[in-house]
Amino acid sequence: MSTPRIVVTGIGASTPLGGTAPESWSALLGGVSGTHTLEYDWVQEYQIPVTFAAEAKVRPNTVLERPVANRLDPSAQFALVAAQEAWEDAGKPEVDPERFGVDFATGIGGLQTTLAAWDTLKEKGPRRVMPMSVPMLMPNAPAAAVSMHLGARAYARTVASACASSTESLVNAVDALKAGHADVIIAGGSEAVIHGLTLAAFAAMQALSKRNDSPETASRPYSVDRDGFVMGEGAACLVLETEEHAKARGAKIYAEVVGGGVTADSYHITAPEPEGLGASRAVRLALEAAGASPDEVTHINAHATSTPTGDIAEYKALLSVFGDRVHDIPVSATKASTGHLLGGTGALEAIFTILALRDRVAPPTINISTQDPEIPLKVSGEAQPLGDGPQLAISNSFGFGGHNAVVAFRSV
Repeated sequence: MSTPRIVVTGIGASTPLGGTAPESWSALLGGVSGTHTLEYDWVQEYQIPVTFAAEAKVRPNTVLERPVANRLDPSAQFALVAAQEAWEDAGKPEVDPERFGVDFATGIGGLQTTLAAWDTLKEKGPRRVMPMSVPMLMPNAPAAAVSMHLGARAYARTVASACASSTESLVNAVDALKAGHADVIIAGGSEAVIHGLTLAAFAAMQALSKRNDSPETASRPYSVDRDGFVMGEGAACLVLETEEHAKARGAKIYAEVVGGGVTADSYHITAPEPEGLGASRAVRLALEAAGASPDEVTHINAHATSTPTGDIAEYKALLSVFGDRVHDIPVSATKASTGHLLGGTGALEAIFTILALRDRVAPPTINISTQDPEIPLKVSGEAQPLGDGPQLAISNSFGFGGHNAVVAFRSV
């Protein structure tokens, strides 16, 4: 029995660049930055050292019906908005509910609900804490919300592997489809943790950029003066299905998902393995699953968070896989525009990778003042053409705890 091919038939996203996937893609190609100064009272009240972030362009509670939004943490609200868009984009496929699954990731989960409930407890006492706080704060709330809204009964799974979460969800979904556990799966990730606590904590560990005077240019992957990532928020997801199922219903197909790789560094809770050993193994596993050689790769969407150590470790990983040829492969570091959506970032960058293959253009990497000579990748502040012929691209995600996940796509 042959292994089924897995294809992407729908995409959805709510991001710092736009309220939909097409809007986000258009802004990305236009070199737009989604980062701005925060206007919340708590920024000044608590003297938060980082005063900016990449907030979502459209608030999810303005898209969802009020009764629905009121029962969901913003992380689940974003997930539901993105999933509804992806489902519509896929043509609302008719599928047996028991053959329809959800794999929706998050890095942190319902933080806004948790902290709001704690404030209520301190200020008003235990009787005023809402019973809905529990299902709203659970990390599986985004997956549950999407599953219940769309009627998916095969399974509703949650991955929480920091910044690699939603890429790992994509890999898991592909494995489940190939194993015959479902015909259609919505896979993606969501995050909504722009809050004084998280900004203070990430700043204390020297992970965030502190360019308060120029937030739009703060995320600058590969630049010699990069000083940390920018916190982002939002959600992104893809409708995945077997090629047989997609073709039987006449669905449009964006790309084929040809492989994925997941590994662990087992090195440090926050720092990447300096030589990128775990990351390079994930890339190799993805290409092996795709039945492809490194020479076939025509585009890379890099994790590239704009941290001094992370960017160079990823470069070393890519160099070990591709050799000197890596310097000729068009690379995009899209967090320069979107900020870092943590658990949602892998799914968003997967969408950008798919659209790059469709439109045959690698999106620009903004804000590079002077490229680090130790990272001589082929990046540009302008969109780079990918040319004619077959296209194979990879999208990388790496997370705290040593999580590495890579997914590979082929053009159709």
